[in-house]
Amino acid sequence: MADTGEFTIPPAVATLLDTSANRLAARFAATFSPETVRECLDDSYIVLAATARVHTHLYVLAERFAAERLQATITANSEAASGKPEVLFVCVHNAGRSQMAAALLDHHGAGRVVVRSAGSAPVDSVNPAVVAALAELDLDVSKEFPKPLTDEVVRASDVVITMGCGDACPIYPGKRYLNWELDDPAGKDLEAARRIRDDIDARVQELLSELLEQA
Repeated sequence: MADTGEFTIPPAVATLLDTSANRLAARFAATFSPETVRECLDDSYIVLAATARVHTHLYVLAERFAAERLQATITANSEAASGKPEVLFVCVHNAGRSQMAAALLDHHGAGRVVVRSAGSAPVDSVNPAVVAALAELDLDVSKEFPKPLTDEVVRASDVVITMGCGDACPIYPGKRYLNWELDDPAGKDLEAARRIRDDIDARVQELLSELLEQA
């Protein structure tokens, strides 16, 4: 049974996380010890559980989140550049603007850019209007989930783009920091989400052109 602070991972969940930890340990065996992997996995579960309303399949999301954090740690500590620009989008809830930006840049980048997103105060699910607006462009974010901002994803990034939460991001030398002033789709209808999507799309395509010119 894992215990961190006041939150204790239930025994049944800990058993499920055992399987996840074994998969991650095998995947990252060249870099991390099984103990480090398990610590990251348990921490990922705990931080996601803090905002989740339903915990039934949270262990699956925790494995995905832990894998992203471990890979980001490798990137941040590696002397060899990946050869691809790494971009992090951050908004408050990681449920709207940053999810849109990440999906659009990943789409237009077509494998030429590594994209991540996070929130300074994430909620438990992606805004349905955002999911619908992106689906109109054949971009499926229905399986995405809001993730908290962590140190390793900032350190792994070349460009950090904030959307109303710039003070929440740690500042590291050598990173490019941008702040995009955008409407927040929270509480708005699909038509408003479309307008925000199109605004973000134009900015993302301009950013991509700059990144590829510099690569």
